[in-house]
Amino acid sequence: MSQQPQSPQPFQPPAIGGPGGAMELAETEGQGLEHPEGGPDGGGPRERGRSLWSDAWHDLRRNPVFVIAGLLIVFLVLISLWPGLITSADPLSCDLGRSLQESSSGHWFGFNAQGCDVYTRVVHGARTSVTVGVCATLGVAVLGGLLGGLAGFLGGVWDAVLSRVTDIFFGIPIVLGGLVFLSMTGSRSVWTVVAFIVLLGWPQIARIARGAVMTAKQNDYVLAARALGASNTRMLVRHILPNAVAPVIVTATIALGTYIALEATLSFLGVGLQPPTVSWGADISAASEGMQFRNAPHILVYPAIALSLTVLAFIMLGDAVRDALDPKLR
Repeated sequence: MSQQPQSPQPFQPPAIGGPGGAMELAETEGQGLEHPEGGPDGGGPRERGRSLWSDAWHDLRRNPVFVIAGLLIVFLVLISLWPGLITSADPLSCDLGRSLQESSSGHWFGFNAQGCDVYTRVVHGARTSVTVGVCATLGVAVLGGLLGGLAGFLGGVWDAVLSRVTDIFFGIPIVLGGLVFLSMTGSRSVWTVVAFIVLLGWPQIARIARGAVMTAKQNDYVLAARALGASNTRMLVRHILPNAVAPVIVTATIALGTYIALEATLSFLGVGLQPPTVSWGADISAASEGMQFRNAPHILVYPAIALSLTVLAFIMLGDAVRDALDPKLR
């Protein structure tokens, strides 16, 4: 007897939270997928499960700009933490008898107007610049990312209020704000400068974070998670933030170099760090007083070179990270 064809059974969706369920599908939509045709550079097949971050690190290791900038930054961090590795002199030990003397044996960069060793002050000045740059960048990224992310995720009246507050702070010139804000403070330490940069530097990160969150929350995997009943906290932490944090990291990395230059600019204008804090900007400002650098250009050249290389290294690092994390530039 011939068997009768069975009628097709209606499709039963897998249980939520079970193996291969719709929730797992929604959670994995935003993660890196396997490209059987090959990687984005047209090379061999991409390894299974490689995420955006592992793929970015794969590209960064082969980028000479990233390698050069990374080595220079590692060197700056090392001498910032342990300046005694390359100098044992005291940057505050000065001898007026050696004022404006040029380089000599054991004193490669010569002496400044107060008779302080320029080489020692350049080495110890790295700690101030790196501390200001890193701490200000972390504060700006946290504050701006939080406010901008909430504005983009909540929308409505929250977005309108936070966006208008961002516009107000965006309209304040940061150098002019530094002249007003820091001139009213009695003691201008490293942390005072960091607090000022965070106060006026967060709007840029906030705008980037807002746009990234608004774009990420429109993706299919977020809409699927919302349709399956995921809470706002779960969607924000598990789906939106991991896919919106890349633009914030790129912007913050590039901004780190500009914050170091901003600290030097404020010190040069006389409203930044005060003695006895050793700062490249303060040394450049001191070299400009009375045009002393005309007779002794070394007191201006070496701090300026150190500042320029540091800012350039962090900007190069930010450009390399941007190229690695932006799929449109692949």
